[in-house]
Amino acid sequence: MSGSLNITSATGDPALLDLPWNLPLEDWPDDVIAALPKGISRHIVRFVHLSGYIIAIKETSDEIAQSEYDMLRALQKLDVPCVDPVAVISNRTDDNGNPLNSVLVTRHLKFSLPYRALYSQTLRPDTATRLVDALAALLVRLHMIGFFWGDVSLSNTLFRRDAGAFAAYLVDAETGKLYSALSNGQRENDLEIARVNIAGELLDLAAGGRLDEEADPVAVSDGIVAAYRTLWTELTGSESFASSERWRINERVERLNDLGFDIGELAIKTDDAGTTVRIQPKVVDAGHHQRRLLRLTGLDAQENQARRLLNDLDSYTATFNKQDLDEEVVAHEWLARVFEPVIHAIPRDLRRKLEPAEVFHQLLDHRWYLSQDENRDIPLAEAVSSYIDTVLRHRRDEATVIEPMTDTITVPIAVLNDDVADWRANV
Repeated sequence: MSGSLNITSATGDPALLDLPWNLPLEDWPDDVIAALPKGISRHIVRFVHLSGYIIAIKETSDEIAQSEYDMLRALQKLDVPCVDPVAVISNRTDDNGNPLNSVLVTRHLKFSLPYRALYSQTLRPDTATRLVDALAALLVRLHMIGFFWGDVSLSNTLFRRDAGAFAAYLVDAETGKLYSALSNGQRENDLEIARVNIAGELLDLAAGGRLDEEADPVAVSDGIVAAYRTLWTELTGSESFASSERWRINERVERLNDLGFDIGELAIKTDDAGTTVRIQPKVVDAGHHQRRLLRLTGLDAQENQARRLLNDLDSYTATFNKQDLDEEVVAHEWLARVFEPVIHAIPRDLRRKLEPAEVFHQLLDHRWYLSQDENRDIPLAEAVSSYIDTVLRHRRDEATVIEPMTDTITVPIAVLNDDVADWRANV
């Protein structure tokens, strides 16, 4: 009965009490269930409507639910990409007083998908590689703060589109442990677990005809090891060079920024003769472009999306000769004249398909391709209408209006987005 429930929650949403906790999760009625794609799980998991948002409920033991809830809260405080823990519900019983399993409640991550749902038919080799690369970047971030995952896999990760790439979020911390630092053996153990699990998941897709025939599951899974080692070395490895090449210090910083990391401290040492300089990043933090965009505009985007939007902001500044103005003033103007008119032009019923930052990124690509195809500069209003009609599949009898009218969106670099390529091939 609801009166005997034990609820551990940092938010304390009273609507939790209205859910049918007296029923096993697999028997919950359809009127509370949200129809969203789920990944593979050893536990029963249901998505449920609650107070205008969606929660994920996982049935498990009380000890595991409480431990995972505490771990997710700890990871959040360390700014790790993971799902938001909402509550632990324990002391559940059915109408006859029989005990029911405890549950962990997390908030559903908007615009995220399990890897199996990213493509409705087949997972292409390039896409599989991008997912693995995103998971490698997440694993590096986790290891740097001392988190041993213990069950690294695509199934335990959610993915959000990030300007042609993917951003990975930890969704299952059941086996995880947090240490002051990880040994090389612990890191290698996680890597081997990841390699084996990913190979199995992709082989499973292949057996079901959902993996492109050209994709090699083992080769793709091995890719996480290579991607991880490259990123780990870039973030933590030392570098030596002649003292006359001090410009390489700035080059190293820029490379780390391009990977989405800031440097909190650099250890710089010279030899006794003063001819050799040795540098090593001491403290690194992810989200360089995310923080700059958030500071300037208030927009909260993924790292690649933030980089893309900032590039457009910088181009806007140069195009209209505003380099001498305060950066925050120019950013506010760009937000009002460029970004917001585009987002407001998207019909209300289509706004839940993609995040605003991803819409803007895809529009940049779309406008560039239109300009290339027609050998002319495509006006913004025309590009937006075309994007809605052909990419978002907007009904052609609905008008698109942009106010105030502006034509300041810059032409993006010619990088072929897999999703855009798919669309262009089928138009």
